[in-house]
Amino acid sequence: MEKKLSEMNYEEEGRVKSIEQDLKNKVAGMGIRVGKNLKMITKHPLKGPVVIEVDAAHTSLALSIANKIVVEVKK
Repeated sequence: MEKKLSEMNYEEEGRVKSIEQDLKNKVAGMGIRVGKNLKMITKHPLKGPVVIEVDAAHTSLALSIANKIVVEVKK
């Protein structure tokens, strides 16, 4: 099942399927690329950032960025 990164639930894992073109270079420096596995760690309320785990490192992303990344969620 595909969903936006911002829509993932706590502890949910998945593989990055697509990233909007204008963001690819910005998030690549954080280790986020198409094909990478990641895990949702926390989501802050009231449109706050999300914290994900990529390559055993925690990374915080603004909700506006997380909305532009599509993930294939593991069942």
